[in-house]
Amino acid sequence: MDMPTAVALVRFGLGRRDAEPLPSDPVAWLIAQIRQPDPTRLVDPPTTAKGLAALREDRETTPPPGESRVAALFKAQATAQLANAVATPAPFRERLVWFWTNHFTVSRRQGACAAVAGAFVEEAIRPHVAGRFGDMLLAAMRHPAMLMYLDNAGSAGPDSQAGQKNHRGLNENLARECLELHTVSLSGGYSQADVTAFAKILTGWSVDPKADPPGFRFRPFAHEPGEQTILRHTFPPGEAGGIAALEFLANHPATHRFLAVKLVRHFIADDPPADAVRAIEGVLRDTGGDLAAASAALPRLDAAWRPATKLRTPTDYVVACLRALGIPPGQIANLPGIVAGLGQPLWTAPAPDGWPDRAVDWAAPEAMLRRIDWASGFAGRVGTRDAMDIAGNVLGPLLRPGTRDAIVRAGSRRDAMTLLLTCSEFQRR
Repeated sequence: MDMPTAVALVRFGLGRRDAEPLPSDPVAWLIAQIRQPDPTRLVDPPTTAKGLAALREDRETTPPPGESRVAALFKAQATAQLANAVATPAPFRERLVWFWTNHFTVSRRQGACAAVAGAFVEEAIRPHVAGRFGDMLLAAMRHPAMLMYLDNAGSAGPDSQAGQKNHRGLNENLARECLELHTVSLSGGYSQADVTAFAKILTGWSVDPKADPPGFRFRPFAHEPGEQTILRHTFPPGEAGGIAALEFLANHPATHRFLAVKLVRHFIADDPPADAVRAIEGVLRDTGGDLAAASAALPRLDAAWRPATKLRTPTDYVVACLRALGIPPGQIANLPGIVAGLGQPLWTAPAPDGWPDRAVDWAAPEAMLRRIDWASGFAGRVGTRDAMDIAGNVLGPLLRPGTRDAIVRAGSRRDAMTLLLTCSEFQRR
């Protein structure tokens, strides 16, 4: 394995799967994953209809603890997502799914979201990772998971029929987070007046759990009448006004800058190189937010091939361990519980800004000790595989001489495997 191939597998992917064939051209291999159809398809994909039906049944029947339909659905869907990451032949594309899912965070910390978190990934994120950012933004903002997570489903305009009759109030959560976290960011220069105006535009964007099929519904009686102005641009009332506002924000120059910084930070370095950010920002600007073009530009950056500085998150780390040893995900019990125990429970980010993306946020001593403890137990269950063979397969030239010597001198196969799985070269990307 040469160095560019090793870097491509680790930095842009999820680690090599045991001794799978290596790409002859790592950059072409990465770009092909974006240009070709997504091979990662769940056997029984989650849908909003299934999730909301389970949520409705739970609310109507109040099942005893441990027998919630939503909890069972969430665990099954989380397990399937992680299993697909372990097995996928398109790890760069899957990493992009993870990146955009975190960008548009929904979390089961808002209880109802557990029912549709898996559906959010499959309906709002995965179909758009190689499409236009504006399409992904619209799909995410209209999805019941987002509307429930950020409390927009019950938001009513002060002068709407619902606001006047039932004294229902305006909720600004979705508008504020869309501006701050999803589009223009704090550097976009928006004001509190812009937040309020945007919140009024989004009134009536709601969820109907009893419809056939259940899902997004625009409720005109809750929508604030009249035009609204955001960042000096005026939008008409009605659902069309919200769609137009999102399209405007998706293509705002501040949005392109913000997305470029996040993409470069995630895939290249905790401190994004300015030239790399400018390059990705230019692609987004010139293509009208084409995410396939922006993603394909990442491995073409000079900075993409510099020494690794990123630290694998717990989810990335566990998936990489299973891939390195070629272990079928079905042989590992409770994958969601494992990543939760290491500090990153799936679809359960603590706040709307998602999981952090810098090494310092994952490298606390206690967190690293948990990784070592888990790796030691995992190494004890993987049989008699030779750690040096695995190291050659998955790290190749990334393995440092000192680490190689330590693995060779280890007192047992388990100790050798633990050293491999916890060494800096394996944990970095």
